[in-house]
Amino acid sequence: MPSRQQAPAAAVDRYVVIGHPVEHSRSPFIHARFAEQTGERLHYGRLPCAPDAFAATLRGFADSTSELGPARGCNVTVPFKFEAPALAATLSTRARLAGAVNTLRFDAGGWAGDNTDGVGLVRDITRNAGVAIAGRSVLLLGAGGAAAGVLGPVLEARPARIVIANRSPERARALVQSHAALAQAQGVSLGAAPLDACGRGFDIVLNATAASLGGQGVPVDAAVLARGALALDLMYGPAARPFLDWAREHDAHGRDGLGMLVEQAAEAFEFWRGVRPDTAPVLAALRAEVDAESAR
Repeated sequence: MPSRQQAPAAAVDRYVVIGHPVEHSRSPFIHARFAEQTGERLHYGRLPCAPDAFAATLRGFADSTSELGPARGCNVTVPFKFEAPALAATLSTRARLAGAVNTLRFDAGGWAGDNTDGVGLVRDITRNAGVAIAGRSVLLLGAGGAAAGVLGPVLEARPARIVIANRSPERARALVQSHAALAQAQGVSLGAAPLDACGRGFDIVLNATAASLGGQGVPVDAAVLARGALALDLMYGPAARPFLDWAREHDAHGRDGLGMLVEQAAEAFEFWRGVRPDTAPVLAALRAEVDAESAR
């Protein structure tokens, strides 16, 4: 008796995170749990890319065929966020303002680009950490891609003022200029300063510099911290440890970037799938995994 032929498995949509380096990205862990939670059929992987091959590598993935299913989109991480807008036919308002894209969706009529970093950061601060941004004073350290990606949504949360401090003050001033209209519309005082003269007593200090990645020391004096301030490093794991230790040594509440990572991923997931996942259990699972690795 002939054997019954097995029906082919239904195709799943493929997504990746592309960057250099990307081998230690937590995004596959996050999106796998989002998919399980929502019942969305997708596969999410890592796509390493040489520094000079971003467009070709990403187009190769988008055009690739696989027994799993079609390529539908990607996340973009360092150092390619500033290159990604050129590949998109349409950009969200926040991506256009940042001049950087961390999420692409491969729409048939042309790729769509978004930047979910800033809204992820704001949601982590206000929902997960329970800290209000409205009416507070904020110090943003750094003026590169990470800072550009988060500044718009932080402005929209309406703090009283934001100071952007950077080793090269002209880069900070450029960010101020590009966001001046939004700051005025939100009633936020926005200014630039050098790292060694950025002011005192901020309620929220956000570290978006490369100091954590490079294993360097905290780039500002502890006088920038108000008592009980929130000091958040956009990095996580061992890279964020010196900044968090510094915060706690000076009566501030240290927080790493894991919550931001999960919240921005949820925004990307909704951008791709039209479904909003619950971030709380995924953040708890991810933090448990990172803490267990740190304890080994």
